[in-house]
Amino acid sequence: MAAVVDEWWGRPILSSLPRLFLDHFHRTSLVAEGPEGMAGFLVGFLSPSAEDEAYIHFVGVSPAARGGGLARAMYERFFALARAHDRHVVKAITSTVNEASIAFHRRMGFTVSDPVPDYNGPGTRLVTFSRAI
Repeated sequence: MAAVVDEWWGRPILSSLPRLFLDHFHRTSLVAEGPEGMAGFLVGFLSPSAEDEAYIHFVGVSPAARGGGLARAMYERFFALARAHDRHVVKAITSTVNEASIAFHRRMGFTVSDPVPDYNGPGTRLVTFSRAI
């Protein structure tokens, strides 16, 4: 993931995917393989504090694999995993400029918030997503 994430985004983004997520949440994270190697990944976890919730932290799909339903398939697989652990809500966030992510989450049935000021500290406005599963 570290080797491709900046290339897939077209900008430095690796710092949003610290190793601790994979060290501690690899059982609830997914990797999709394609003919050329890794085609996508989803880093998610079951909230240890909100017993009804699961959280999707980071999702990436190779530019060559976009538009084929891979992200939707990974989300559906994560929903099934969350349901198997008695979770009923999945949450996520994104930046206000990530219009593709906002549109995708709407298509997936998530409720999309207005930008939340100072969500992750002063000056950071983020959009939150929530979906009952």
